[in-house]
Amino acid sequence: MIPPIYKASDSRYEAGMQYVRCGKSGVRLPAISLGLWHNFGGVNNFENSLAMAHYAFDHGVVHFDLANNYGPPYGSAEETFGLMMKKSFLPYRDEMFISSKAGYDMWEGPYGNWGSRKYLMASLDQSLRRMNLDYVDLFYSHRYDPETPLDETLQALVDIVRQGKALYVGISRWPLEAADYAFKYLKERDVPCLIYQGRYSILDREVATSGILDKACDAGVGFIGFSPLAQGLLTDRYLNGIPSDSRMAVGNHLKQDVLSEKMLATIKTLNTIAGQRGEALSDMALAWILADKRVTSVIIGASSVPQLATNLKALSSAPFTQEELEMIDAACR
Repeated sequence: MIPPIYKASDSRYEAGMQYVRCGKSGVRLPAISLGLWHNFGGVNNFENSLAMAHYAFDHGVVHFDLANNYGPPYGSAEETFGLMMKKSFLPYRDEMFISSKAGYDMWEGPYGNWGSRKYLMASLDQSLRRMNLDYVDLFYSHRYDPETPLDETLQALVDIVRQGKALYVGISRWPLEAADYAFKYLKERDVPCLIYQGRYSILDREVATSGILDKACDAGVGFIGFSPLAQGLLTDRYLNGIPSDSRMAVGNHLKQDVLSEKMLATIKTLNTIAGQRGEALSDMALAWILADKRVTSVIIGASSVPQLATNLKALSSAPFTQEELEMIDAACR
């Protein structure tokens, strides 16, 4: 049964959310954004998904991050969000920043994957229908396509903005050289890349070591990190083994061999450091990313309102001391 019409909290912008300038644009994004990769698909309980979305918005989370293939099944997270728009969020559309992406396998045949103009434009049209939207605020190329000419992919992004189907464009998980080319190409056509999305966590710093973070910053492009909790590794979930209902037990995206003896020791050490700071490991992991001034926002996932509430506590974490940062670095070596 769908709850009655939703009224957003009158104090949603006084709940402690911080809004960060995205590169050199006029956009400010919430420091913590809500990702709908998991727990918003057709297989999930709609009332729970809706409750999480309501709680997020009521606490200043105005950015909702989607992709065409989020679910399962593919497309169903966007359908869930479309129902949320229809039932709850339509009066608040202009307060919301909604993103979607295309780049991974979506439908059968040669036009349902990668980075061709045909795929990107068709996919966005489908996404808009599923989400009950006239436009998205941000549309990404979800991954680098090594076979389609970069100019074709990038010009499709330019034309999508000029057609009014997206206000801004971004790229996700592109390698450094291709990202640098994209930043220049889009800027030269007056459709600058708003943001780069990449995996970033205490345990996975590839975007920093590869130069992506610095390159985006130098180009005036924002950065948004996903998987900040390493799909649950940076929580107390796996400190005492693998719970039967955990993502690792199911094994779809997080394999059990990731939890080696070395990884478990690292996680336990990080948990000790977090305890010394008086906070949960997940709070410390999120705060560590947000302390990086090159980061605009971090995308969190959640399976329940209490979990979402716990993650938002990272906004009030104490600043890190140099000693704490060195301890964290040492634990991850």
